[in-house]
Amino acid sequence: MNEPALDKHFAASDYLSWEEQQPDKHEYVRGEVFAMVGARREHVVVALNLVTAFKQRLRGGPCQAYVSDLKLRVEAADAFFYPNVMVSCDPRDHAAGQFVEHPSLIVEVLSESTEAFDRGEKFAAYRTLPSLREYVLVDIPSRRVEGFRRTADSDWLFHDHRPEDGDCRFASIGVSVPFDEIFENVAVDEAGRDLEAS
Repeated sequence: MNEPALDKHFAASDYLSWEEQQPDKHEYVRGEVFAMVGARREHVVVALNLVTAFKQRLRGGPCQAYVSDLKLRVEAADAFFYPNVMVSCDPRDHAAGQFVEHPSLIVEVLSESTEAFDRGEKFAAYRTLPSLREYVLVDIPSRRVEGFRRTADSDWLFHDHRPEDGDCRFASIGVSVPFDEIFENVAVDEAGRDLEAS
């Protein structure tokens, strides 16, 4: 995570009021706010591919997919985040205004600047959400989709999905998405650089 954007602390309610007036997005962790950096093209494409796939497959049911412009409140961690993709099946979230609180699935698309935080402190915060059944990390350069699923004993079981598997199963929402669909329109070299960006 980056350095705090401001040299002051906010209460959560003050952060929400302040954030509504900002041209850019900021995450909030225990009183500090952190500016969100712009994402690379391939990062945005993968997130949109997943949101589109979920929306198509969940249509008509109780679950809804959300993109990274909607905040997630993690009350136990005194935090607000902007996950890349969330799916909630809770009617309270579907009636929410500024943020959701009860996702079943969270997906983060890894980047060099956020990977350690996404795997560490952010995942620790997400695990405090009673509703969360599955946390997924998408690693674009290695074409890997890493899933962590909550067991009945509230342990987290790791699933490593690779292209040779064909499909990636998002068990928490009963959806499978082909790897080719997740990484559609993303061409990267061995170092993970977007080949279409230059």
